[in-house]
Amino acid sequence: MGEKSKSGGCFGWFIAFVILALVVGAIVFTVKKKIGHSHSDKPLPVPGPPGAIDQKYSSALKTAMQFFDIQKSGKLSDNKISWRGDSALKDGSQANLDLSKGMYDAGDHMKFGFPMAFTATVLSWAILEYGDQMDAVGQLEPAKDSLKWITDYLIHAHPSPNVLYIQVGDPSADHKCWDRPESMTEPRPLTQINASSPGSDVAAETAAAMASASLVFKKSDSTYSSSLLKHAKELFTFADKNRGLYSESIPGVATYYNSTGYGDELLWAASWLYHATDDDSYLKYVTGQNGEDYAQWGSPTWFSWDNKLAGTQVLLSRLSFFKAKDLSSSYGSGLQNYRKSAEAVMCGLLPGSPTATESRTKKGLIWVSQWNALQHPVASAFLAAIYSDYMLTSQTPKLKCDSSSYSPLDLRDFAKSQADYVLGKNPMHMSFLVGYGDKFPQYVHHRGASIPTDAKTGCKDGFKWLDSTDPNPNVATGGLVGGPFLNETYIDSRNNSMQAEPSTYNSAVIVGLLSSLVTTSSIAQSLK
Repeated sequence: MGEKSKSGGCFGWFIAFVILALVVGAIVFTVKKKIGHSHSDKPLPVPGPPGAIDQKYSSALKTAMQFFDIQKSGKLSDNKISWRGDSALKDGSQANLDLSKGMYDAGDHMKFGFPMAFTATVLSWAILEYGDQMDAVGQLEPAKDSLKWITDYLIHAHPSPNVLYIQVGDPSADHKCWDRPESMTEPRPLTQINASSPGSDVAAETAAAMASASLVFKKSDSTYSSSLLKHAKELFTFADKNRGLYSESIPGVATYYNSTGYGDELLWAASWLYHATDDDSYLKYVTGQNGEDYAQWGSPTWFSWDNKLAGTQVLLSRLSFFKAKDLSSSYGSGLQNYRKSAEAVMCGLLPGSPTATESRTKKGLIWVSQWNALQHPVASAFLAAIYSDYMLTSQTPKLKCDSSSYSPLDLRDFAKSQADYVLGKNPMHMSFLVGYGDKFPQYVHHRGASIPTDAKTGCKDGFKWLDSTDPNPNVATGGLVGGPFLNETYIDSRNNSMQAEPSTYNSAVIVGLLSSLVTTSSIAQSLK
């Protein structure tokens, strides 16, 4: 009896100790979750020049960059893709313009100006923020080459101040064919906006692309940079003075890239023009009545080819992080509205935040749309990485989300989580970046990739390759496909364009995200 009683007493103390440990552990976990990585108000050290390379993200970046080469139209003088060749050499000829360059939009042969310009703007932003990190892994020059391939086209597409060609090809005719771009014979009509048929959205996005690209090329080619800036200023004036949606002026474009508003593009373009010129009139534009009308301060939105508000908020936050003293007297309150809105976006992305969005899969991928589902999480992660680096470089220790605090590392962890999901850390155990990893989509919805290079295929008979049960004979290396459904499944079928089609603007955001993660370095306090 005595021995049994003694044993029971020890067991009771053991149970009490375990319960106490669990309670203490729960308290510690709750506190850590509440304050994120940060245990004090001390800022984290500012990173120096690019440090150790993360080989996973480096390899993925090198893969992703190749899709831009796959999408190039025109004469490919330095062709790096064995199954691609010259194409669309006569684009623009009916208007005496050379519109042969630019990039095909996705798996088709259309040149849609609205998403193509967005591709250029995001790629420019990635180069401006992370060019040193791209350079550390040999990807800066390829990125600049791809950007120039688009901006060369955009310059030619803007032959006079109030005229912008915003589309090459007829999507209805184009989508009735399944052929290689090198051998396509379908008509290639041109679509333009002008003073009587305005398109403030696409004109302003093109202005943003040219203004941001002017910064990229300012040191390496000042003449080209000046030309880009001239076009950017003209296009912004055109967009602002002749307001209207391009999808209302030209209803046919609404089927593919319908614009839901132009105010976001006007603010986005003006923000880039301020960075490119230091002209206070652009800052007055975004912080004054136009900001009141269009910025939707305090209301988080999703960054995409159609909505630039979240990107504008992060870009203008740059000024409050690094130029607050210079600008506070005249524009401080307006810039604070953008920064507070950017903070709301970040708080919505952080999974443990009191205001965290519920728009995500069970495994944590941001999920907003079943069509091209990966655009939003990758674009969001790119913004989070940039904002994290603004905080680190400015030695801002914490981001407040209601009663909780988060450090720059928490934002970086979120960005990594989205990148890792894309690269294979997901329930399907597959990479959505074509050509990366051991398992990736084999039936990508992409004409050129699906048709053997030696096939003699016309417009209609090429559909046998769309319907073929064999994997693509050519790998669309670097393409970021649409991605998973909300239930985290993926149907690898060439006919499944909802999930299996890559796009150039997807490539821009994944290149930006991977460039931010490939190593660490401090952000330049000026984009010039």
